[in-house]
Amino acid sequence: MLYGELKTYSIQVRQRGQLTLPRRLRESLAIEDGDTLTIFQVGETLLLAPRALKTPELMDRLATMLDESDVTLADLLADLPRIREEIYRERYQTDPEE
Repeated sequence: MLYGELKTYSIQVRQRGQLTLPRRLRESLAIEDGDTLTIFQVGETLLLAPRALKTPELMDRLATMLDESDVTLADLLADLPRIREEIYRERYQTDPEE
């Protein structure tokens, strides 16, 4: 699944900011102990990628996808609060304002 379906995983930030990646994810991306990953911050969104990932190619692919769909990065970012609220409600079955 290089550019296929979108998969999401929920992980917790632990003591001292440590994250544990699910085994299935580590195996599918061949991530091993000691590997270096890169974190990209796009607005309030984090993207985590194996260092071996060719970031320029990924960004070109994303730009092409956005161009083909007439969606801008600003459109995606503008929709994030609504999507986060939907995920929160689904996950916790409550309103984030409560």
